[in-house]
Amino acid sequence: MKERLQKLIAQAGIASRRAAEQLILDGEVSVNGSVVTELGTKADPETDHIKVRGKLINTLLKGRENVYLLLNKPKGYLSSAADPEGRKLVTDLVNGFGKLHPVGRLDFNTEGLIVLTNDGAFTNSVATSKRIPKVYQVKVKGLPTPVAIRKLARGIVLEDGYKTAPAEIKPLKPTDKNGWYEVTLYEGHNQQIRKMFDSIRHSVVKLKRVRIGEVTDEHLPVGKYRKLTEKEIHSLSTTSVRPKPGARPSGKGPARP
Repeated sequence: MKERLQKLIAQAGIASRRAAEQLILDGEVSVNGSVVTELGTKADPETDHIKVRGKLINTLLKGRENVYLLLNKPKGYLSSAADPEGRKLVTDLVNGFGKLHPVGRLDFNTEGLIVLTNDGAFTNSVATSKRIPKVYQVKVKGLPTPVAIRKLARGIVLEDGYKTAPAEIKPLKPTDKNGWYEVTLYEGHNQQIRKMFDSIRHSVVKLKRVRIGEVTDEHLPVGKYRKLTEKEIHSLSTTSVRPKPGARPSGKGPARP
């Protein structure tokens, strides 16, 4: 059966559907020897030879099992499947599952939970969703005033011009010199939490993601991983789907620190 090329590339675990579209536009995909650059093009992996960057992907689509892992990412690892600078990758911490890629991003110096998978369609759906809450524990320098925290919770304009959506910020038990908070985001912007606290002059000392939607695991050691349960996979998949017309959304918006 013929399907869109970007869907097939995602199913092969090569890239998310969005990244697959860019591969097509860049002329990196061919069908039966002819380069394809039109996004609506379809192919049948049973009868057509599909190549990405010169490599045949048909075998990747045969009998392929989707893998979904939850990793407790350490600091000092890049949330990517490749890096031209040769830095350590989150995929280096997982072996025996074939080629995987992270769902969304965690900053290089941020710890915590991140999902790794070979399911490109799942990745695209979850990473771009504005309905899945991401929850972080944040330690900052000094003790911000309640007024400053309410300002962040309402939404602010960052130095780069990005306007943050309202966030949920719950004070945790502070130390004499440091504030601790639980921050919940529904949106995604590069290093958002760090930039938010920088804007009130209380820089982040430690940042850890502790929950993605309903997925959490306080007993998972740093640097270790486990398979997501069917219930967890289902919860992320269904939460990321847009509501039907007329339905009331349950979230505010995708998130990363």
